[in-house]
Amino acid sequence: MSENPESTPPILSPIAWQSGVLKLLDQTRLPREETWLECREPADVADAIRRLAVRGAPAIGVTAAYALVLGLDGAGEGAALGRRFDAVAELLAGTRPTAVNLRWALARGRQVFEGNREAGREAAQSALLRWAERLHQEDVETNLRIGAHGAERFRPGDRVLTHCNTGSLATAGYGTALGVITSAWRAGKLAQVWVDETRPLLQGARLTTWELERLEIPYELVTDSSVGMLMARALVDRVVLGADRIAANGDAANKIGTYTVAVVAARHGVPFYVAAPRSTIDPDTATGEEIPIEERSSDEVTEVFGTRIAPAATKARNFAFDVTPHELIAGIVTEVGVLEPPYEESIRRALAETDPSP
Repeated sequence: MSENPESTPPILSPIAWQSGVLKLLDQTRLPREETWLECREPADVADAIRRLAVRGAPAIGVTAAYALVLGLDGAGEGAALGRRFDAVAELLAGTRPTAVNLRWALARGRQVFEGNREAGREAAQSALLRWAERLHQEDVETNLRIGAHGAERFRPGDRVLTHCNTGSLATAGYGTALGVITSAWRAGKLAQVWVDETRPLLQGARLTTWELERLEIPYELVTDSSVGMLMARALVDRVVLGADRIAANGDAANKIGTYTVAVVAARHGVPFYVAAPRSTIDPDTATGEEIPIEERSSDEVTEVFGTRIAPAATKARNFAFDVTPHELIAGIVTEVGVLEPPYEESIRRALAETDPSP
């Protein structure tokens, strides 16, 4: 049964620009409380990105765009203005190495800056703000198109499994993979969602469930290690999740645990889809082997919300992402359609297309 459009909640955005202040919904506090951070300088934004107060490749890109605007507050003119921009861009670029949308946004922000710097700081800052606001809105529109394309791959009664969080919280609004799921639900094609808890930071348990509750979409939370049993019992009809970087050959980096899901899905013949905007595709990265994999603090593995769960001397590795080979991916859902193998060709065509009209 599809959702009544008249009762559909408004699209949530975890990012807001108000009177020269960047406000971010602090995702480290969800679902216990909804707290908005006020960022007044780039260092505030960099800290929010590092500690995952804002997370998700598209959301990080939009957030970085606004941070460039903040970075020009009080800057000088001429060479001093250029040095300030360079310093802010370098600070932001070092926060998360895997997600390509960050680098993508900074490169486009530089183009805007260079095109307006001769007119002075105020002109450059105003141009960056107009661009950041446009990027914010365009991401929502992109996600709506991704959702529509992805929903076409669903059949009535489908049960879908997803990993990590790919909804409004991971984007400027609506979401990528969770946007696909939302669109499928509204089209009457979805029976339920299986939500991986997504260790060690539990983005599925904390964030995806919070969003699905808000959207009134039926779901059940499972441990990451339940995926094999669910598929062995034919309880999953398809998998849809996101990506932080997609290589030119279709290999996709996503939250740790994704590769495991892909392998099990292939074993049981369950279609495995990746949903992401074209800005997540990195044509300069030939294969997944070239994608840098972020490692985070071992405390995230040996502790749970500040409580130690392993002996004090325990050493731990905390890989934040893994890479799924393209041959395990049934399709890459983008704003211009669902890309299919051979991915070198479909990706090249997709990147060459002009942006669809909103």
